[in-house]
Amino acid sequence: MRLPLLLLALVMALAGCSGKRPSGRQTQAQPQTGQRVLVRTNMPNVVVTPGVSVVGRVVHVNASARFAVLSYPIGQVPPADKRLSVYRGGLKVGELRVTGPQRDQNTVADITAGEARPGDEVRDL
Repeated sequence: MRLPLLLLALVMALAGCSGKRPSGRQTQAQPQTGQRVLVRTNMPNVVVTPGVSVVGRVVHVNASARFAVLSYPIGQVPPADKRLSVYRGGLKVGELRVTGPQRDQNTVADITAGEARPGDEVRDL
């Protein structure tokens, strides 16, 4: 009775150790507690830089006249004739050209391609 249990335990132990090992470069990180931690990374030194472009929002759209009212942070409204892209859910859905007039943090832009809906993001091309 002991021999089958011992064989079963041996087979399970060997099966658990024979899996695929993850590939990638291994680096060691030194946490503040003084313990060594092994970190696996698959990508070489990646640097992520946040964008510095100003993001606005579409607040109103007149689809028949093909224009949209945009809202920006105070002091960051784009100048006239500036070309902009419209994004919805991270996907580009249209293009705009700022025509004015501008009042406070709002401005008006013509829809030159695609579409725009209230709530869409507006960024530089």
